[in-house]
Amino acid sequence: MPIKSFRPYTPSRRTITVSDFSDITRTVPEKSLTTGLRKKGGRNNTGRLVVRHHGGGHRRNYRMMDFKREKSGIPARVVSIEYDPNRSARIALLHYKDGEKRYIPAPLGIKIGDELMSGPQAEIKTGNALPLHMIPDGAFVHAIEMIPGRGAQFVRSAGVQAQIMAKEGNYVFVKMPSGEIRKILKDCLATIGQVGNIEHNAISLGKAGRSRHLGIKPTVRGGAMNAVDHPLGGGRGHSKGNNVPRSPWNQPSKGFKTRNPSKIWDWMIIQDRRKTKA
Repeated sequence: MPIKSFRPYTPSRRTITVSDFSDITRTVPEKSLTTGLRKKGGRNNTGRLVVRHHGGGHRRNYRMMDFKREKSGIPARVVSIEYDPNRSARIALLHYKDGEKRYIPAPLGIKIGDELMSGPQAEIKTGNALPLHMIPDGAFVHAIEMIPGRGAQFVRSAGVQAQIMAKEGNYVFVKMPSGEIRKILKDCLATIGQVGNIEHNAISLGKAGRSRHLGIKPTVRGGAMNAVDHPLGGGRGHSKGNNVPRSPWNQPSKGFKTRNPSKIWDWMIIQDRRKTKA
């Protein structure tokens, strides 16, 4: 997926880059697999703003994704590679032998006409989904389940991949894209290969309007606010006083551990992602 740049006929065009979408084979989504998507603007069910900087953006339809890959043993043919406005990865439309259609995140390297399968009987090839304990050590995978049968929750963004490190008892050691090594139950499904659209992170938005189209509202620095509005606000010039970096709610934003060490999943982390990557 090459990145396209433009002749700088305006100041913003000088830095804008976009995908050339040469990998897209169909521009209209499968109607039976789409549904409306209502924007919430970062507000919860009571109308209170709980996530800042969300709002606006282009209208979208949601493509219903098959993260469970539960049609075990039934072969499927890749019919199209499509753009999905709701995620960074491309999506692939599968037609199963029994007539059902489903979307999955498109792995890198799959083509129209390829045959994919999920389940223990699937072979080790890109796009097939198998239980972790059946995938050889050293293989790269994506779309990994956290709990068997719940559906993929890890490693779903464009260009990411995890690696099978070792197997021990009922667990498989998986190295995440962040460098973290985590224990995952051996019966959890994972898809072979790397997620496609690997150059997504190289795209430059180039102007504020493209962020607004994505539903991202402007972020104002705390130091630019008045003292009444933020712990870093006030002062003359860039003065920050004796404050340490804090959130608008006065919580330290650097060097302060916010993760609850008593979380049930904490014991499954073998190597923390904050340590030097190997």
